[in-house]
Amino acid sequence: MEPAELTVAEFRVFQELIYQNSGIRFPKMKRYLLSNRIRRRLKANGITTFQEYLALLNSFRGGVEMTSFLDVITTNETFFFRTQPHFDWFRCEFLPEMLSLVRSVGHSKRIRVWSAACSTGEEPYSLAICLAEKAWTLRSVNLHILGTDISEDALDKAREAVFNERDLKLISHSQLRRFFQKQKDASGWRLRETIRELVEFRKHNLMRRLAVPPFDCIFIRNVLIYFDRESKQTVVHHLIQSLAVGGYLVVGPSEGIHDLLGELKQCKTFLYQKTH
Repeated sequence: MEPAELTVAEFRVFQELIYQNSGIRFPKMKRYLLSNRIRRRLKANGITTFQEYLALLNSFRGGVEMTSFLDVITTNETFFFRTQPHFDWFRCEFLPEMLSLVRSVGHSKRIRVWSAACSTGEEPYSLAICLAEKAWTLRSVNLHILGTDISEDALDKAREAVFNERDLKLISHSQLRRFFQKQKDASGWRLRETIRELVEFRKHNLMRRLAVPPFDCIFIRNVLIYFDRESKQTVVHHLIQSLAVGGYLVVGPSEGIHDLLGELKQCKTFLYQKTH
């Protein structure tokens, strides 16, 4: 019989394990949620107690299992065009500004965007749709969107790019016809290749710096609410390092990092710019 819920002592051990490996701090009121998610791994491994699972994580197989453990712990629900004003800004303000810059003499002819903690891909693909809708004006620009997440399972689903009605609830009928194809087995809608090829997916832990060229825009939304202040400071430092001068950082409404962004200029409640 599966255990009903982590004891307080077990919760503290798992809480610290998650924190050490991801920077995410599960609050006390999430003990039941954490118990439910860990039970998925118990079932997958044929284990009946939380203590047995801890032993597995600390065994020679622990490194492999830790990846699956973090996958099931950190994956969260999302959907296309979540928080519409952010994408309105991206489409109507950011892209025209970038297009003006790339047309100027001596400026790079590329636009780089990073969707950090992208889960199953809805956010970076929403950004890709915005680019596709402006394809004619952006035809001479090298476009690149990077989606990263700590969960390999989430990234596999993102690369598969098959979504259900709930994921697509804010997608218009015209967008659905233009950018998606109904699966023959009625399992959902798959993004067309023209959108999929705009996005690269990569595994990445936000507690570590991403060693790639700087980005013109970074989206980091609905993830840092799970980090404590020390971890948030580390992540914010890495994000700012990865942002090009003049680039923008788009944050969620409840991330709790506004007082950590002092070196950036606030442009809107959700928007910050790196000015130097």
